[in-house]
Amino acid sequence: MEHKTYTYENSRKLFERALRVIPSGVYGHQGPAEGCFIPVDAFPFFSERAQGTYFWDVDGNRFIDYMCAYGPNILGYGDPDVDEAARKQREKEDCVTAPSAVMIDFAELLVETVKTADWAFFAKNGNDVTTLAVMTARAFTRRKKIIFFKGYYHGVSPWTQKIDYSGVLKEDVCNNLYADWNDFEGLEALFHSHKGEIAAVISQPYMHGNFADNRLPADGFWQKVRKLCTEQGALLIVDDVRAGFRLSLAGSDSYFGFEADLICFCKAIANGYNVSALCGKDFLKNTVSGISFTGSYWLSAVPFAAGIACLEKMKKLSLPDLLIAKGKRLTDGLTAAAQKHGYDLRASGVPSLFYLRIANDDNLLTHQRFISEMVRRGVYMTNHHNHFINYALSDADIDETVEIADEVLRLL
Repeated sequence: MEHKTYTYENSRKLFERALRVIPSGVYGHQGPAEGCFIPVDAFPFFSERAQGTYFWDVDGNRFIDYMCAYGPNILGYGDPDVDEAARKQREKEDCVTAPSAVMIDFAELLVETVKTADWAFFAKNGNDVTTLAVMTARAFTRRKKIIFFKGYYHGVSPWTQKIDYSGVLKEDVCNNLYADWNDFEGLEALFHSHKGEIAAVISQPYMHGNFADNRLPADGFWQKVRKLCTEQGALLIVDDVRAGFRLSLAGSDSYFGFEADLICFCKAIANGYNVSALCGKDFLKNTVSGISFTGSYWLSAVPFAAGIACLEKMKKLSLPDLLIAKGKRLTDGLTAAAQKHGYDLRASGVPSLFYLRIANDDNLLTHQRFISEMVRRGVYMTNHHNHFINYALSDADIDETVEIADEVLRLL
């Protein structure tokens, strides 16, 4: 049985309205100007409701969602335990002049759960906490330079961007240094050529950038980086905003067998409620305390209550192991279906946060056609971004996804 292909008349009408009052209609990484939506006409622009692993667009089309709101959906949209905790807290208070003590409860739970964490500082976005981590490193070391691994993404503040990006000044990035991923000798050479100047190394736990296969750390790489940073008096910052809690509840640094000095969480921390956290070692607590860094809604209580419920449920389920197993079942099924039709579909990264690429495709068009036809039949993916697994995804959903992939690959 062939699956019907979706159309998006209502999405397009709404997008025309949005263009008149909102820059780009839908701005940022979830908008059609982003390179992950090619061809644009294959994708819906607006959703109407969501539940579990699905969302429905404004045309009534149902999608099995492998983007999970780009990560926040880890238990399933509308998880009853998380939503009930949020509802109970909302009945008491949320954004109030003096913060709720539930903030302490959430910090204590993170300190108990995350291996690197001796304290937690809360904000709203991943960008907030990566920025605070870099400010902390500079304040503690009294140095300026930060080392990045090429292919990185750490947010959208000017310090995270490139010199040729619109609105970015040379002064914003003049202290940024760049190393190749898994090249320890190159990293060591940077430290030697800028001796006494490097405040920190900041990195994702593994290379899960866009438009390229995800790459795991080489054997011993992180252990050598950890030792080098300690010897050179620089901090090691792990940006766990995207991968956090899909690899290990103790932190993705723990998953790879080392400890960061600072670790940044957002996305999956509260199943979609707006909160992020910077966690770190005790020796940095006074430094963080002395930094001027705050936001209008950063102490809101409802997301803290949601975060507690989310983290407690993830612990009870040993969730990362379940997500990795679901992801492996899916990616094994997809790659086998592709092989049957003569396509070399590569799945890279940790299976709970996988990346797909048709390798025997010199110009990306075959891969883009594959993804677009999956979306048109109800499997929501994007072309050149890694994908996310959530707890609500069932074996039947995985089987349906593989069945649709088999159909699409045959038609290609």
